[in-house]
Amino acid sequence: MDNPDFKELSLFFETEYPLNKDGLKELFSLFKMKQFIKGELILSAEQEEKELRFLKRGIVREYYANSEKETNINFYTEPLFITDLVSFNNDVSTKKYQECLTKVELLSVEKKEFRTLLEKYQCGKSFIDLSFQKLLKHKELLEYNRVTKTADELYKELLIYKPNWLEKIPQYHIASYLNITPETLSRIRKRIS
Repeated sequence: MDNPDFKELSLFFETEYPLNKDGLKELFSLFKMKQFIKGELILSAEQEEKELRFLKRGIVREYYANSEKETNINFYTEPLFITDLVSFNNDVSTKKYQECLTKVELLSVEKKEFRTLLEKYQCGKSFIDLSFQKLLKHKELLEYNRVTKTADELYKELLIYKPNWLEKIPQYHIASYLNITPETLSRIRKRIS
């Protein structure tokens, strides 16, 4: 794929979900570039996920919210799909919010067009199955870690596995992700550094 807008997307599919070349070419022709400003919501709870979105550039936080608080559950900082696959695949409302922490560029394709293409090339089941397997594995690990590990241990894991989060994401968002107060995070950072 010669178009630089699709370089990361093309690499993603070549390594994660190999499709035939004609299928990839047609898929890329369906994607549209979208830009969002800092603070803009990409996804809100109680709406159905209507498009497959690939983060090209920027930082997106994913969180749950009620009238009393917001709890961060993930951050997206590198090129990858950021779609709520449960909502997308099952045609149900999401429970998540996604907010731009920086200026964001996305490549997106409408759900109906995407499904039509997957049926045409008979690759939809493997794409969705592999995506769900990764999502469930990540979710299970996250839940396990949050229940069994201390805030210090979780912070140390971020230092090892997600150092870019600690560099690029405001500390109060990291504290929410770790389910601790910003003051507690500050004390942990002093102890560990």
